[in-house]
Amino acid sequence: MEAALHHRQYDVVVIGGGCAGIAAAAGAARNGARTLLVEAGPSVGGELLSGMTIDGAINARGEWIVGGVLNDLIAELEKMNGYVGAFNDWRLIRYICFDPVVMQIAVMNVLRRYGVDVLLHTAMENVVLDGGGRATGVVLRNKRGRTVVEAAAFVDCSGDGDLCAMAGSPFELGSPEGELQPVSLIFRMSGVETRPLLAFVREHPDNVAIGESEVIRGGRTDEEIVEELYKQGQPTVFFKGNGPLLARAIESGEMYPTALIMIQPTSTPRKEVCVNSTRVARIDAMNTEALSGTMGELFDQIDTCVRFLRNHVPGFGQAHLSAIAPRIGIRETRRIVGDYVLTGDDVGSARKFADGVAKGCHHIDIHQDGTKQVRIPIANGGSYDIPFRSLIPLTLKNVLVAGRCLSADRPAQGTARVMGSCLAMGQAAGTAAAMYGAAGVDDMRRLDTNLLRARLKEQGAVLDGTY
Repeated sequence: MEAALHHRQYDVVVIGGGCAGIAAAAGAARNGARTLLVEAGPSVGGELLSGMTIDGAINARGEWIVGGVLNDLIAELEKMNGYVGAFNDWRLIRYICFDPVVMQIAVMNVLRRYGVDVLLHTAMENVVLDGGGRATGVVLRNKRGRTVVEAAAFVDCSGDGDLCAMAGSPFELGSPEGELQPVSLIFRMSGVETRPLLAFVREHPDNVAIGESEVIRGGRTDEEIVEELYKQGQPTVFFKGNGPLLARAIESGEMYPTALIMIQPTSTPRKEVCVNSTRVARIDAMNTEALSGTMGELFDQIDTCVRFLRNHVPGFGQAHLSAIAPRIGIRETRRIVGDYVLTGDDVGSARKFADGVAKGCHHIDIHQDGTKQVRIPIANGGSYDIPFRSLIPLTLKNVLVAGRCLSADRPAQGTARVMGSCLAMGQAAGTAAAMYGAAGVDDMRRLDTNLLRARLKEQGAVLDGTY
């Protein structure tokens, strides 16, 4: 027998507990809104817990272009010795490295500090609409049964744009031919000796991707760049799929076809690194059966890559598999069509907007099948703005979207989808949702974006003063 229907009331409800979701919830609660964060899985933090670095928070020139909630997380990491540092990959970008085990605690500490209510193991089943472009509630389901949660404003940080799609918002999916970026499963290895690894890179620079941005290259030769990488002293290495080492292994069957083996530090005491290499293409990640069916192949690829690294890459001889990300990494599904569609030209040219409420700086990054990958740097190593209009679904009045399902074309989504810009978008959307409820306006479009920008800057967001 169906359990009784429960009811709850909040000011702001955030769907999805990944990077964008935790930032949205913290942003809303910090600005006085009674906030509920709903997550279908067993934990919040998303890719922050995988071991992947935070990309898109520091541009190629070394300028921090994301702050706010990111600063809160780093402060928590530093308290627990879980912050490794910010490093140059000597390729295209700079990134932030940290211990993902400690990050689990840091995320929850930030949410608790701001008074966010978190509901785990809970799926959104439906959206209640008023017929005039407003959502009045969401129907949630968990082991307690079904609950209708009403709120003044909602933020869709589901990654797939689930709330918006259920509410009838238009969206785009993949390329015009239906291509979607492959899914991946991050893993970590402990006991990696950094010096032998970096010495190998210094001696064989043709194996690694370096100097792909003129700002990063700075007129240096490949030999000079790998010397700088060696001096930096961190295992920040990008073995390219068409380099001799990896290409030979793929041809011989010792490795699966992949565009990269990206190695990044996560914990100095454990000598642990994150490895980003696995990929399964031609999967619609919203097809749960198809996504679930990739697990076996992804695990096989992890085993293959671990053996390859141990057998062929100095520094990995005594290393061992130490962790696998808690969930499959999804790069691309729905892109919600908003009041403004951020374009590849916008991001590539480092365009700024009067209603910019977040920034991004990651290169246009579109993974393809096998060894193919599009990597286009942002002009002059700078950053671009994400306008508030790209967070407003075209047909809805009290719903915002943040994260990889923002309103963008495919090239723009290929840069804005990373953790740095997702944190920035989330904070902007959550802050706006709280301000919407307090202002008593009938449409997100009526919010004064100058006031929103001022509030965000007061709370640590970076919106001005960068290249």
